[in-house]
Amino acid sequence: MTAREKLRRLFDAAIAAADPALCVPPHLPPDDGGRLIVIGAGKASAAMARAVEQHWSGPLEGLVVTRYGHGVPCERIEIVEAAHPVPDAAGEAAAARILMKVSGLGSADRVLALMSGGGSALLAAPAVGATLTEKRALTSALLKSGASIGEINCVRKHLSAIKGGRLAAAAWPASVLTLAISDVPGDGPAVIASGPTVADSTTCAEALQVLDFYRIEISPLLRQRLAAGELETPKAGDARLARSEFRLVASPRQMLEAAAAEALRLGITPLILGDAIEGEAREVGKAMAGMARASAQHGFPASRPCVLLSGGETTVTVKAPGRGGRNTEFLLGLALALDGALGVHALAADTDGIDGSEDNAGAFVGPETLVRARAAGLDPRAHLAGNDAWGFFAGLDDLLVTGPTRTNVNDFRAILVE
Repeated sequence: MTAREKLRRLFDAAIAAADPALCVPPHLPPDDGGRLIVIGAGKASAAMARAVEQHWSGPLEGLVVTRYGHGVPCERIEIVEAAHPVPDAAGEAAAARILMKVSGLGSADRVLALMSGGGSALLAAPAVGATLTEKRALTSALLKSGASIGEINCVRKHLSAIKGGRLAAAAWPASVLTLAISDVPGDGPAVIASGPTVADSTTCAEALQVLDFYRIEISPLLRQRLAAGELETPKAGDARLARSEFRLVASPRQMLEAAAAEALRLGITPLILGDAIEGEAREVGKAMAGMARASAQHGFPASRPCVLLSGGETTVTVKAPGRGGRNTEFLLGLALALDGALGVHALAADTDGIDGSEDNAGAFVGPETLVRARAAGLDPRAHLAGNDAWGFFAGLDDLLVTGPTRTNVNDFRAILVE
């Protein structure tokens, strides 16, 4: 088995561990024959909805919104597709309809919320005084700024009519059970899909601080409303959230543990570096190259054959109009730092199957990557400076293309030292 085949085996094991068909059913509420209203948002929400349908015999209705291309056929729950990561009118309309579905419910009603990564962009319900055009521009600016997912979601929640606990508040006094697949470092309920059903600890003041730190402009009206605290989110102790329960059904840690188990089956020693690693993608690549070199040369932090596994969500500060997501940029930084180190191979990919806005999940790196690139006339440093990691790996035919996986437990990185 080649090194690339081994890495692909590890990735496939990670994806299988987060399959909604397996991880959702054990957490469903008792099916007592009463009506269940299903709502949801995220790249995994359609597959989660299908899992609910297949295990629920009582009355069932609902609506979930997922990314274009990530839908699956459902019979009783409506599936809507919308844009990600920059919201569009379809996402705005879906969010408005979801709010309508949970409004006016009684204490005997039950709501099941299915949340996963991508839900923030897909639930596009601008706060009073904000427009979709403003939110699109703001989202684009935040994504290019290098802001962390927590910082981005802090701003999103305070400019939304549905995020940051507002969805559960709208459903009160009905009971709300949220089943979530985490794609965020730390698995914080308030961060996954910007926490539409849980209390929010961030403030309007903090949202303004994020905007000012990254020098992102907003309209004078929105700035004034944030400064006055008029767009504050529901906090812990809010009576409208008293009947809202949250359950995590799949996480980055679980997918890394599944990959580690598969590595052992292949006779490879796994070392999980962490499931919540953040930072500039190319710099994280440089740091992990040092660990891989140490393992290859000195048997530390692990002896060969070994695989260094990690998850989390790096960031890319976009300074040029190239193509590529954070995983391909990580790999290009890694390849440059490894400089052809013998026996070191790597795969990095987004577990939803889409790295950034391109058609690939990620890519592969091997000892021969830079030699092959130069033979093909590809300058790795120029591609990195141009934020064009996709173009670099496409030129080598080293992209990993899986199509939508319909789950999302954030980034998967595996560095194999043979």
